[in-house]
Amino acid sequence: MSTTRRITATAVAAAVGMTALAACGSSDGGSADAKTVTLVSHDSGPSESALAAFEKESGYKVKVLKGGDAGKAVNQAILSKGNPQGDVFFGIDNTLLSRGLDEGIFSPYQAEGLDKVPATLQLDKGKNRVTPLDYGDICVNYDRSYFDRHKIAPPKTFDDLIKPRYKGLLVTENSATSSPGLAFQLGTIATYGEEGWQGYWKKLRANGVEVVDGWEQAYNGRFSGSVAGKGDKPLVVSYASSPPFEVLGKKPAPKEAPTGVATGTCFRQIEFGGLLKGAKNEKGGKALLDFLLSKKFQEEVPLQMFVNPAREDAKVPELFTKYGATIDKPATLAPETITKNREQWIKQWSSLVLK
Repeated sequence: MSTTRRITATAVAAAVGMTALAACGSSDGGSADAKTVTLVSHDSGPSESALAAFEKESGYKVKVLKGGDAGKAVNQAILSKGNPQGDVFFGIDNTLLSRGLDEGIFSPYQAEGLDKVPATLQLDKGKNRVTPLDYGDICVNYDRSYFDRHKIAPPKTFDDLIKPRYKGLLVTENSATSSPGLAFQLGTIATYGEEGWQGYWKKLRANGVEVVDGWEQAYNGRFSGSVAGKGDKPLVVSYASSPPFEVLGKKPAPKEAPTGVATGTCFRQIEFGGLLKGAKNEKGGKALLDFLLSKKFQEEVPLQMFVNPAREDAKVPELFTKYGATIDKPATLAPETITKNREQWIKQWSSLVLK
């Protein structure tokens, strides 16, 4: 994802409106402008070109409201419960899902094509308050050129990150405001357990980890390996699928991406969309969710959003598979475990790392 938090974030909704609909809803779930659908998203939602395709096919016009990183966007959606900013929310993931479900911000809807999504991704199966749209693995990425120049092997595991040779090299996102940041924290909890993760973070803090608010700031601002970045940190928390973006459009195609993935630092993230309860244009919102789960859109997900499509019948381009890292055994935690402990874990993390 991003994530998601993702590489295409600067392209999302650049040319579409940023103001929520002010029109009042009608009894049939439509709005005064029944041909406009408002999509509420984190900074890295569906690309402008994808939404343009939906507009052309459906006749609807899409307005996009970006809400910062996923954590901030979800919090805002909760605060506006009952009078939502838009019709569809994109970008709540498995680390934050129970927060949105418990607050009742979504209306049930079974999107077309849901039968093509593996059961392992359908975390609200049967109730269908949210629709799985993509998944990815949150991992530490590294700048190959930095480690080549300094003749240092890049890290591979969580244990490596606390070694003196990597002191001051890592930037991550805030667990309280960023879904990649929270996923990275959950990866350490899955690895070291309830008894060991806090001790690990004390060591990581002592080793000079930098924390920023969100993925955009980390990857495009502080990371030295991003095509858009001018930072000085050769290690960043991002996605196993981030490297393909760094070679996109390059000719001749390089043998490998300029960035790599520390495959022993990964946590699986599943991203969802949902129809917001009280949507002014419920019909248009359902049409947009159908589009986001359509095979056509899902096959554009890898090279537009740089995560994996949720549909198992969606083809994945060679560039994505060649340059991205495949994580066979990412760290995971049961959704109910995340639900039970997430808020406490975030508070503990904040007191350890942000003090």
